Amino acid sequence: MRIAVIDGMGGGIGAQIVSLLKQEIGDRAEIIALGTNASATDRMVRAGAGRGASGENAIRVSVVSADIILGPIGIVIPDSMMGEVTALTAQAVFSSRAEKFLIPLAQQHFTIVGFESKPVGTLIAQTVQMVKERFSGI
Repeated sequence: MRIAVIDGMGGGIGAQIVSLLKQEIGDRAEIIALGTNASATDRMVRAGAGRGASGENAIRVSVVSADIILGPIGIVIPDSMMGEVTALTAQAVFSSRAEKFLIPLAQQHFTIVGFESKPVGTLIAQTVQMVKERFSGI
């Protein structure tokens, strides 16, 4: 099982996801850190990802072989994360056959109607729990 964690900017969300995944799943899955920039990737690798890559092309190539993709909802929205998510990156993630677990974090240029605001840590914990449940069912 290959889990791709995608994040940008400082990589803080991705690092939290990776760290919690390592605690909950351990080495039963390969965790790949995919950052929109090198700083985000480095932070996720330091949090425990097995390997990492940065940038649009690395993300586009890597999501093809992922079974599960995790990250903030912005990874499927062009120009999100202050422009770090390109249209090609968003399309590649959206089109991937992998199951996607998207954390509904606010974006500057759109609103998710009906979204209940919760602390980021709670959203990450819920996401990882859902992945753990899906993982145990495989």
